Amino acid sequence: MRRFTWLAPTLYIIFLMLPIYWLLNMSFKTTNEILGTFTLWPQNFTLDNYRKIFTDPTWYNGYFNSIFYVAMNTAISVTAALPAAYAFSRYRFLGDKHLFFWLLTNRMAPPAVFALPFFQLYSAFGLFDTHIAVALAHCLFNIPLAVWILEGFMSGVPRELDETAYVDGYPFWRFFIKIFLPTIAAGIGVAAFFCFMFSWVELLLAKTLTSVAAKPIAATMTRTASTSGYELGLLAAAGCLTIIPGAFVIYFVRNYIAKGFALGRV
Repeated sequence: MRRFTWLAPTLYIIFLMLPIYWLLNMSFKTTNEILGTFTLWPQNFTLDNYRKIFTDPTWYNGYFNSIFYVAMNTAISVTAALPAAYAFSRYRFLGDKHLFFWLLTNRMAPPAVFALPFFQLYSAFGLFDTHIAVALAHCLFNIPLAVWILEGFMSGVPRELDETAYVDGYPFWRFFIKIFLPTIAAGIGVAAFFCFMFSWVELLLAKTLTSVAAKPIAATMTRTASTSGYELGLLAAAGCLTIIPGAFVIYFVRNYIAKGFALGRV
């Protein structure tokens, strides 16, 4: 019986990987083949779908736009969340728990609630169809999440570390950057990962706040309809390429995520 202990995990992994394989399989087919026949691999292998993505500015600009505002949002969210999380973890002040809960309620609200207010606000300030508009809009959801994650890691750091640094004459910001941040590097990695993934997959705000210049890849994928229907092979190829950035991020922060599950609020 022990010889078959590997069978259940193997079947489970195959089950999880099946949608990704099927997406990859479709990306090398034409739309007519996808709709006409059911095959486990392409009968008429083609790279036209990928060729169109890498040669059509509408497509590859969508990827650049998404990566640009996602990286911008991740940097802003984590940078703003670090001092806020430190304050919540180290100090007690009037209404601190209520303020912390209010931050989390922003994260719990659906993006559709804020789509129209953000659209009117950014249109009035001339920020519509810019990368910074989407990056700042996603901060409403990512900063509370980052604060919540980082506060859990910071609370696990003994207060004696702060007191020792102050006795040794360290200014606060030097202590915070040189000593404290390396101590919670795992928490920063986890927070950056979740901020990146939310901003990368979010569609509604990204589509509402952009038009042409900053249109993300997710919005581009929703506009692949033609007179003959949706270009399914092209959508599948775009979907495969969309997975790659997230896979890279997971690879580089995989150790931090494991520590986050063990130590922090993940």
